[in-house]
Amino acid sequence: MRLKRLADLKKPAQREIPLADLPHEIRITPFAREKAYTINKLVRAIHGQSYEWYGFTLAWRRQPEVIVDIGLPVNEKNQDQYVSLAPDQIAAFREALPKAMLINGWIHSHGDLALQHFSRVDAANQATVLDYVTAQLWLPVAKVEVAIQDLVCLEEGRWTEADLRPGSVTLITDVPVRTARLWETEYGGFCFAIVIGDDGWHDQEIHYKKRGILSGRTFVSHQSANMRLVPDGRQLTPSDREELEEAVRTRLSPVPYIPAKLEGL
Repeated sequence: MRLKRLADLKKPAQREIPLADLPHEIRITPFAREKAYTINKLVRAIHGQSYEWYGFTLAWRRQPEVIVDIGLPVNEKNQDQYVSLAPDQIAAFREALPKAMLINGWIHSHGDLALQHFSRVDAANQATVLDYVTAQLWLPVAKVEVAIQDLVCLEEGRWTEADLRPGSVTLITDVPVRTARLWETEYGGFCFAIVIGDDGWHDQEIHYKKRGILSGRTFVSHQSANMRLVPDGRQLTPSDREELEEAVRTRLSPVPYIPAKLEGL
């Protein structure tokens, strides 16, 4: 058998019809941003030194792409170079939220570390948050053609078991069909990820997950994103600060020793 050009062996491009667009920038209110940096200051003031901590970015369900608040859950262990979270911690925090509000990502601090971007440990935490958050934010984002080789079309009442043997996919219809194209709905979700530092720096990414409703094919990706302020008129009040002080005092669990430097940070 003689092959033709290698270009002839390429799989045809999968056709796709967009239905919705996932966010490509992180929109956050001044209130939420100020709250995050205020937590950083309170950690140092209350616990005597800088520790990593994590929280959740919150949005109104009617507008899930805008961060309007920062939620500080119970952190099981806070070290100067490490913080981790688990699915049950996310679920427990979600249970306490108003029904009109949801988690659309997470935020954590590197404190006074020189590392001004995400680490390998952060990647593991991100995978946990992504699975949980996207499960709450699924929406149809595209119709994608399912490429089928050897499609066999049969007519209802006019086939036998032997007719089911050939082909990779069999379509049985109530009228004769010669050709058919199959499109599946692709559902997608997003998750924001933000890391900040004591000196006021920040870095952020958007993580995506998409899944075909028929094929079950799942695609995970991420990209760096710009942060844009979206004023909503809300300001951090003295009462808000008092509540934050209490939360930082009771929900963080600083480790009183300095652990060995983590490999891969």
